[in-house]
Amino acid sequence: MKNKHPETVKTKIECACGKKFDVESTKDDLEVEICSNCHPFYTGKEKIVDKMGRVEKFKKKMEKAEKEKEEKKKREAKKKKKEKESDKNNDKEEEKKEKEKEEKSKSKKDEAKK
Repeated sequence: MKNKHPETVKTKIECACGKKFDVESTKDDLEVEICSNCHPFYTGKEKIVDKMGRVEKFKKKMEKAEKEKEEKKKREAKKKKKEKESDKNNDKEEEKKEKEKEEKSKSKKDEAKK
């Protein structure tokens, strides 16, 4: 009968926090980033393991997104302000036109009376 199971050897596992474990495995010495000694679920503390600068990259993205959001709000505020000013100017122009029409109609009535 064939032996379908691989051979196991005594293996040392070393965590990034420094803790070492002796286990049986099919592989030789192993290195892990997180173990039960330093995992936040077991310790209740938050620990960021950053191997390739992923956390900093993520934080930069978030800062950039927030800045863009603020700039967008500023642009929208400026746009609304300009719209309000243009509306005010349009209202003033309309009032002037109405006054001119009234003056013309008055002058026509005065001429008609004469």
